[in-house]
This record gives sequence, structure tokens and C-alpha cells, in this order.
Amino acid sequence: MYCHYRTSFLRGNPILSVIMVVRVLRLGHRPERDKRVTTHLILAARAFGASGAVYTGKRDEVLEETISDVVSEWGGSFDLRFSDSWRSEVREWGASGRVVHLTMYGLPLQDVVSEIRNCRSDLLVVVGGAKVPGEVYGLADWNVAVTSQPHSEVSALAVFLHELWEGRGLEGVYEGARLRVVPQARGKRVEDVSGGV
Repeated sequence: MYCHYRTSFLRGNPILSVIMVVRVLRLGHRPERDKRVTTHLILAARAFGASGAVYTGKRDEVLEETISDVVSEWGGSFDLRFSDSWRSEVREWGASGRVVHLTMYGLPLQDVVSEIRNCRSDLLVVVGGAKVPGEVYGLADWNVAVTSQPHSEVSALAVFLHELWEGRGLEGVYEGARLRVVPQARGKRVEDVSGGV
């Protein structure tokens, strides 16, 4: 059973009182080939406002530890877990929420994002791996294309979440962070804020 967390990355922003919980399902992770892509996909999910993620394929404890370390250092309540079955994840989610499948073969994002945003249901965003089973297309409530051109699943997810939250994900504040970047015109500055933001 899913544990839904209300995202707190937009503290004080009323959009989250009306917008759904969003989780990401990464299909077919292969640690030997996908470790950087899957890590970047999960980090983008967290940074752009997803509450958590599930991945299938091969279990990767290094991936899980990496994401856990990021959450410990940079805050938030994002969680990552492994599942043996993408099908059961999609079906379980579909019983109470809606499923969005990101694919270059879907309907243009700009044509469906308002409908998705206004559905007021929790969302599972499915992002493919090496080969997406054809069944995914039939189980999804929306098959959505972020352009109909080949590009990275990381960029597709980031653009989708950015549009879903209407750009508000860029204002992220994460509860419980130990580290925080201080914006600079030049150079780098990171503060230790141990105790939260």
C-alpha cells in the first residue's frame, strides 16, 4: 500500500492545498547501465516536487542509499523504494489515483496538462526504462509527450513536473535540511542550517 505524503516543498504556497500527491515509477532499472540516469531521474523527481518514487527492474541498494543521503542532507520527506512488479504498482495506484505515462508517442503535454492538473487526484508518473511494455499505454489515464522527439526521461520528467506545478517547483523550500545553497551571482556558497529551514 502506498503511503501518501503531502509535499512540503512549497511551504506557505496554497497550490499544494489543492494539488495532488505525485509519485514517480521508474520502469526497468538496470544498475550496471542506468545508475546515473536513474539517480538523476529520482533527484529531478525530488527537486521538482514529487513526494517519492518507486523503481522496478533490479534492486539497487547504492541508489537507495544515495537518495537517502541526499534527503538527509538537503531535507524533505521524499522516499524511494523498490518493487518487483510495475504492474501491481500501476494497478494499486489506479484504484485511488490517476496514472500519467511519459512517452514521446503520447498527447502533447501542452494540450493535456491543464486537464491533469485539474483532475485533483493523486498522480503516479510512469517513466520508462530500456523497453516499456505495451500494457503500460493501456493502463495509463494519460500518455503524455514532452515533445515528440527523442530525449532524456530526466528532461521529460523535469519539464512535466515544472508544468504541472506551474513553475512553482523552482521556489522549493525543504523542511529538515542540513544544507542550503545561498544563491550567488558568482561563486558557490552552501550553508549548514542544521536544524531545518
